[in-house]
Amino acid sequence: MNAVSRSIERLDVTFDDETLVANAGLIAPATLMVRLGLEQLVNAMVRLTGRVGGSGPGRKVCSLVATILAGGTHIDHADMLRAGATQRVLPFRVMAPSTLGSFLRAFTFGHVRQLDKVIAETLRRAWRAGAGPGDEPVTIDLDSTICEVHGKHKQGAAYGYTRVLGYHPIVATRADTGEILHARLRKGSANTQRGVTRFVEELIARVRRAGATGPLAVRADSGFWSAKLIDTLNRLRVDWSITVIINSSIRACIDALGEEAWTAIDYPDGGAAAVAETTYISHGRDRRSRPLRLVVRRTRLTDPNQAQLWPDWRYHAFVTNLDLPTIEVDQFHRDHATIELAIRDVKEGAGLAHCPSGKFFANAAWLACAVLAHNLIRWTAHLGDMQPDDQLTGAHDTNEVPHASRPRREPQRTTHASTPGTLAMGRHVPQRARTPARHPTTRLNAFPHPTTRARRGTAKPENGRRHNQQCSATRTAQPRSAHTPTPPTTETALQHAIAEPKSVDRG
Repeated sequence: MNAVSRSIERLDVTFDDETLVANAGLIAPATLMVRLGLEQLVNAMVRLTGRVGGSGPGRKVCSLVATILAGGTHIDHADMLRAGATQRVLPFRVMAPSTLGSFLRAFTFGHVRQLDKVIAETLRRAWRAGAGPGDEPVTIDLDSTICEVHGKHKQGAAYGYTRVLGYHPIVATRADTGEILHARLRKGSANTQRGVTRFVEELIARVRRAGATGPLAVRADSGFWSAKLIDTLNRLRVDWSITVIINSSIRACIDALGEEAWTAIDYPDGGAAAVAETTYISHGRDRRSRPLRLVVRRTRLTDPNQAQLWPDWRYHAFVTNLDLPTIEVDQFHRDHATIELAIRDVKEGAGLAHCPSGKFFANAAWLACAVLAHNLIRWTAHLGDMQPDDQLTGAHDTNEVPHASRPRREPQRTTHASTPGTLAMGRHVPQRARTPARHPTTRLNAFPHPTTRARRGTAKPENGRRHNQQCSATRTAQPRSAHTPTPPTTETALQHAIAEPKSVDRG
């Protein structure tokens, strides 16, 4: 080691350009958050009354969602939204990390279910705004993943079948868009099938209430294969395609297939593949016979050098009730792998890259916030006309949205505040989609603002005295039969948020 390497000083990077706003790309998803009424919705549905850190849940959930959108993986990363002028592009007050930590630790199982209801309602509002499938068929992919953690103080973390310490959440996604329709955190040692029947029942009900009136189909891997799940899907009138384990009975059905039953399909160079189908008689715990359509795909290598390592056929089988030709239903089932893209986007450098709390239900609430952030990216790209025709929305990384932007040098109190420039999401979008006819925030502001009916037990506004004075002034100025004045539009709120500097509470 020479003298130079021992005397290297620590570099201090400063952000001294007054015309730049860090993470200004958040303005597009923040606009959609306002149009969906996320803050008001959380205030109405999540009731943490009497618990430490439970007041004002709306802005706290919005702060967590915006933190994850900005690439945050820890609670302390919320400080990035409180630095510089980032607060100006957010239509809510960003809370301190210590406050957010207390808020997450206040959650119980029932409060997590309330947050799940918020996700269901935002899904319904986004689909009603134009992101929904309508009468088109919807394919739902079901899978589980391992969220690895470190340390012995993570409540609920355990070793599962992968021999990795962590949690074992179950996730359901929409195949064509990558939206997460439902997610639930489970302890690390939970079996893959644990709670899947109840999960699917809630999933199908949520999708139907959100506005999907067309046919539904569920795809899953072998970890979810059970007669109970198949009976549940049949009762709900949902098509299904589920991978099976090659056990002795399945092997007997495959061996009974003649060579004439196999149909060759396309396969990469150096290999060969074929598909065939037969009928498999399944017996559940109730000993009732269920004839199922069994589709089998076999593959092997044909290269002489590689064939010595892999000389025999390898089989992959699944059962389905879809009425499609053998080759088409095999291709349909193979597309189940697209769920891994959505899981990758929500884990790598995003919300589930780390489970930040030592409390199980705090991490469950963090998972719900990660789902909201994940879906906001997809809805922003779709509703803001930022999605190319030849690319799935799921190809965009959640942590790539925020970006430094350069608004005008001297913001003024005008009704035409300038919006930040190119979003970082444009890195992944071709030039045709970067320059739409209207700015994405303009398209998002065109959606009608939903109204949330206040429920009994909803917390009052923070400044109750000022709120009562405003209500008294309104009743005095207007007759009793007059309607309550409508709140200002999102565009106006965001314009004032950009134009007017706000004092940020550092506590």
